[in-house]
Amino acid sequence: MTPEVTGENDAEEFLAENTFDSRHAELARGYGGAEDPADPADVLAMPLVLHIPKTDPPLRSELLEAAARATVALCLDPRVGPGASWHDAFAEWSSARIRKVARRARGAQWAAAQDVPGVTVVVGGASARAFVPGRVGDLDPRIKRLQIGGTDVPPDEASEPGAGPVLWVDASLSMTVGKAAAQVGHASMLLAGAMSVEECRDWASAGYPCSVRPADRQQWARAQDEVRDGRAVAVRDAGFTEVAPGSTTVIAVR
Repeated sequence: MTPEVTGENDAEEFLAENTFDSRHAELARGYGGAEDPADPADVLAMPLVLHIPKTDPPLRSELLEAAARATVALCLDPRVGPGASWHDAFAEWSSARIRKVARRARGAQWAAAQDVPGVTVVVGGASARAFVPGRVGDLDPRIKRLQIGGTDVPPDEASEPGAGPVLWVDASLSMTVGKAAAQVGHASMLLAGAMSVEECRDWASAGYPCSVRPADRQQWARAQDEVRDGRAVAVRDAGFTEVAPGSTTVIAVR
């Protein structure tokens, strides 16, 4: 499924040097680790919004997959490339801590969020949108008013993982759906950067398909072996919310 891309500058023209290869190279370089600024309003973060209707909420596995795919789709969108409209904001964010804050929306709130620049992905009955990173203090009011905590989506009886990478979430951490969404977003970015440009281009052409599944102790041990063997990437959380600093939250296996 190709991600639905909406927002401003849909008809933007791009420089010749703004190629998929150049954008992938930025991801492959990794990220900064600068300390957070003294003023919390100056913290840089990528907002994520999860569509969670009050009735008939989506499957957790599909919602997390949508969040992972939306994040990596935004990171490789032409609008983050050299000279493009999102480049400066994205580059500033990726040179600091790659923080993400997930919120939930429903009804008119979700519809309004589609007008804020970003990328929406729909997976089955679930939808998530990733937005251009920026200062927390400058967050668009249509996003700022959305609730961060207080809502969760229970685990579902997901099927066996399909084709494409699998993002294993450590079930023992009992993360809320918002926290898990931010973590799988980190994982999809790291995985894309760890791929060769050819492999990542193929993944992008297919719409970044992946599966997000909870990992029990045995599966987590197998995923850790994949990391040690260089076949997977791991997300280690800074521990600002829900989990202890340094916790490995997600392992993405390709």
